Amino acid sequence: MLAKRLSTLINDSGLTVSAEQQAQLVELVRMLDKWNKAYNLTSVRDPMDMLEKHILDSIVVGPHLQGRRFIDVGTGPGLPGLPLAICNPDKEFVLLDSLGKRIRFIRQVIHSLGLTNVTAVESRVEAYQPDPGFDVVLSRAFASLEDMLTWCAHLPTAEGHFLALKGQLDAEELAAIPAGFEVMNTVALKVPGLDAQRHLVQVKKVD
Repeated sequence: MLAKRLSTLINDSGLTVSAEQQAQLVELVRMLDKWNKAYNLTSVRDPMDMLEKHILDSIVVGPHLQGRRFIDVGTGPGLPGLPLAICNPDKEFVLLDSLGKRIRFIRQVIHSLGLTNVTAVESRVEAYQPDPGFDVVLSRAFASLEDMLTWCAHLPTAEGHFLALKGQLDAEELAAIPAGFEVMNTVALKVPGLDAQRHLVQVKKVD
């Protein structure tokens, strides 16, 4: 059931996801469902709903990823980082969260699925000092744009940028970004099966 539904959603999205990757995404949902009963990792309870609200909602960002090194800040149970890493094995992902149970779950997924392009880090974002920096700093349901940019300003390379996954665009939130940053682009995302607005906000540092 899950595999068939996922295949339909991916066909509707126009994305290219191999059979092996689809099988890994289904296994990710099964693990999330199992762990969720004990650790309350997500408010989404139904695995079928997870396909749309977590998996598709994450992988539709894939075509907008530029570069090789990515960090998903406030990743929660690995969203969007784990689905994106499964679908983009040529890119490297660091998944950062301050909550130990989330990071333990992500490490179990990495081990179970044999993912070689994901590193899970338990840390507050302000305390994490990477070297080198990242091409893209990702966030989904993490914080306001203002807070994200303030807390994560040290994470991208000089040429890197930020991608924030948002629902409806909030003009006040966009206008409130700190000095030294500029909104480069906003993109409306279509998530099959999801009857809600989704947007991607791309921000860069400016001198």
